[in-house]
Parts: sequence; structure tokens; C-alpha cells
Amino acid sequence: MDVLSDAVAAMRNGRAHSSRTRFTAPWGVRFAPFAGAGFHVVLQGTCWVLPTRGEPVRLGVGDLVLLPHGRAHGLADAPTTPLRDAGDPGSLPPAPPPDGDPAATVLLCGAYLLDRARPHPLLTELPEVVHLSSRVGAHPELRTVLDLLGAELDHPREGSTGIVPALLDTLLLYALRAWHEEQARHRTATGWARALRDPAVAASLRAIHRDPAHPWTVASLGAVAGLSRSPFARRFTALVGRPPLAYLTWWRMTLAAQLLRADDRPVARVAEQVGYTSEYAFSKAFRRAYDTSPGRYRRAPS
Repeated sequence: MDVLSDAVAAMRNGRAHSSRTRFTAPWGVRFAPFAGAGFHVVLQGTCWVLPTRGEPVRLGVGDLVLLPHGRAHGLADAPTTPLRDAGDPGSLPPAPPPDGDPAATVLLCGAYLLDRARPHPLLTELPEVVHLSSRVGAHPELRTVLDLLGAELDHPREGSTGIVPALLDTLLLYALRAWHEEQARHRTATGWARALRDPAVAASLRAIHRDPAHPWTVASLGAVAGLSRSPFARRFTALVGRPPLAYLTWWRMTLAAQLLRADDRPVARVAEQVGYTSEYAFSKAFRRAYDTSPGRYRRAPS
């Protein structure tokens, strides 16, 4: 798997949900904080997203906003309109059949449940509001997914129960990809937006994610990146935010936690799958990361 897909998979918890809603001015809704990421897409009309911190953002037809940290926010026809409580972004009632009102605002809203106990830095460094514009020619793949999702919600048929969650998962990945690609085009891009586009660092990250059990060293990762040991370590640390082997250990422990909760495979097998030949060494590393033993972690409520 690639780094972006892995990062999302590591945090996903349960199925995404969405609804299509229509509002007639004046209107305003307040979304409470929730354990996930929310999104809103404007299908007709305009509106404003009102973050807890920062300035209001105006949205036009085709615009998408992702609220990656699940923070409270509002949506309204104008920044000054009073807000009423609405739960999380996927809890709005479905839109009634179209009434032909050209002044109405039609939104596609949804929410992803995420486990924030061990968030991937690729997602935690995102801003409070990720705004992807609908300008002509921008993000055509994202537009295609939105069109497909809207069609399934408008006219559910056989297979829609499986298609809609799959499209929601695809939408999240396309939105994250689009944002990181936009950031990488700026010369001032830093962190993961730049790391994913840096040939050397990206190559080493892909190697770690492709084979986390491999006995990687800084030198062998540097060879994958095409750099000598010291320049590679400096470059990786500057962009990823931690040294190469520290990130490798962090990712191994993240995978181990997933494997322990996935089924009842022996702890020794989990240790082997994430690169530990000794169950004792694995348990010690796991306890450092989670402050509990692998067995107790497995038995604890998720």
C-alpha cells in the first residue's frame, strides 16, 4: 500500500455516512465536535463555513470542504445568520425532492469515524478547514467521485448499500491527495505535503510502508532514497518530523495495534509481521508505545 492509503486505513474506525440536504435562506446549522472528519460539498447555491477558529470561508457550487479534526463548526447562508444545533456532518435529514427553487442551497454532507488514539502525522498536520475549489479543470477525479456519489444518493438501486461507502472512502483519499498536491506546488510547502513529493523521502517512506518487517537501517533506507546516510537522515527528519528509524518504529507499532485488534493471531506472529524476531523485544517496544502489553491491549475495549 502507499503512504496516504496506509495513513487513512490506520485511523479509519467504522463506516462513513452522508446525507444530501436542501436549505432555503435564512438558514444556519452548528455541528458539534465529533470523533472523525467531516465534509461538505455545495451542489447548488452558495454558503459559508464558519470554523471555530479563523475566518469564514465562502463556498460555491462544486466546492468541497474537509474538516479533518472533527472540530465544531457552522454552515450558513451568511456569516451573521444565527445557528441551530445539528449533531455531526452526517446527521442532517435527507433533502426532500427538488422543488425547483433556484435560490435553495443543496449540500452533500458526511462524516468519517477516525481513531485518534494514534493519529498519523500526515492527517494531524492538516489545517482546520481544507477548502478545495471548483474552478474549471481543478481536481477532475474528485469531481467524478462527487458526481457518482450524488447519483447514488439521488437514485439508490441494487448495490447502492455497498457503492456509497466505497465512494465515500474514495472521496476522502481524493480530497487528501488533491490538498497535498496543491500544497506541494507551492515553494513554501513543508512537512508531509513536501515529503510525499520529495523523490528521496517519498521513496524511503514507500519502502517502509511496503515492507515494514524488513530489517531497515538508516543506510539501507538512504540507499533506497539514492542518498548517503547523513544527508538522507537530515532530509527525512526535516520533512517527516522524526528520524527514519523513529518513524519506522512508530509505524510498526501502529500496524501491530491494528493486527492485535483484527483477529486472535498469536503475539509472536504479530511481532514477526512487523519486523521483530523476538516476542520479548516486540512486547517491550509495544509497551513503550502504548503503556500496556500486547495482550492487554487486545483485550481492552476498542
